[in-house]
Amino acid sequence: MTDTHLNRRRYDLDWLRIIAFGLLILYHSGMFYVPWDWHVKSVHAGTGAEWAMRLLNPWRLALLFFISGVALNFLAAKLGPMRLTRERIVRLGVPIVFGMIVVVAPQSWLQLLENGEFTGSFLQFWPHYLDFGSDFSITTPTWNHLWYVVYLLVYTLLLAPLVGPLARWMAGSGGRAFEALFAGRHGVLAVMFLPALPFMAYRAFLDPVFPTTHDLTADWANHAHSLTMLVLGLVLARHRGFWGAVDRALPLAGILLVALGSVLTIVWLNWESWQVDSAWYAWPARMARILYAWTAILTLLGLAQRFLNRPGRALTYMTEAIFPWYILHQTLIVCAGYWLTRQGLPVWIEAPAVIAATFGGCALLHEYVIRRTPLLRPLFGLKPAPARRPVAAAE
Repeated sequence: MTDTHLNRRRYDLDWLRIIAFGLLILYHSGMFYVPWDWHVKSVHAGTGAEWAMRLLNPWRLALLFFISGVALNFLAAKLGPMRLTRERIVRLGVPIVFGMIVVVAPQSWLQLLENGEFTGSFLQFWPHYLDFGSDFSITTPTWNHLWYVVYLLVYTLLLAPLVGPLARWMAGSGGRAFEALFAGRHGVLAVMFLPALPFMAYRAFLDPVFPTTHDLTADWANHAHSLTMLVLGLVLARHRGFWGAVDRALPLAGILLVALGSVLTIVWLNWESWQVDSAWYAWPARMARILYAWTAILTLLGLAQRFLNRPGRALTYMTEAIFPWYILHQTLIVCAGYWLTRQGLPVWIEAPAVIAATFGGCALLHEYVIRRTPLLRPLFGLKPAPARRPVAAAE
């Protein structure tokens, strides 16, 4: 891998970000069908899809935070700390506020309709949603799935002044230390196991004390996991030794991923019958889950680096589209699912219909409403549309 490769746009990570967001849409569609706590539920909800959800759950957002860290490295080098701060406040902060006020509100309305706490229309509900004083069982207004964007903005603002010093450190002693760590045969083992160690410590000491809440001021274990992954991406974004080790580790990482995923699936399927919570192997299983998550991320980084590092028209289009899709997707799932599950459809029709309505709604709203309406573009995190050049009249 050349230094030139590390200093130009990482098309492989652009593709991987799009794929990760696509999987996230499928994951949130799955939340409608598993018995875990969520906003609304299908009449067909059960345990059938849990195995697939558990395989996605450990690494889906961790991968996005890592890629966001890499993107932050490139963006900070281009803009500098002050412009970076201003740009992120506009590109992330404005969609957060708009999303909480408008996009997320139907999710809360349908959730309260389903559990019987509210009976009126959405327009009757909306003032109660916005008044900060309604006595509901859920917080309103809220950010729901936009918590990822909120956390990313906060982390970016915290890290912006440190990006320059970190870059200088990586150009000197820090970079040399990582080069020694990831060089040669031992570099494969280093890249496969060392990054997982802090997350194992968080799982052992923070997770039992601070369960995930998505409350910005009290979500300390989640902050530790998410911010560490972001910093890993930020620090290692351009490090030749790291990306070389990722490539060399790919075959072994893929084998380990399949092995860990298979064993963990067996354990998860038998968690209650084996009484794993009180068994001696509960903590080894929890640590294996952490290693599985990092191995999944490592494998995907390696595959993308080998096979996806190329531009294309679809990539250019979806790189812009994916953030509006993310903002919209969960509201579309909740709305489509709430209506479809009351139509008496079998699950083999209902579930594909929910997924198709979500992907189709995202595509149509982005293409024909958001990207073509100047006022809406910044509300969904898009830059202003480029001005069209006037066409000279033929002489």
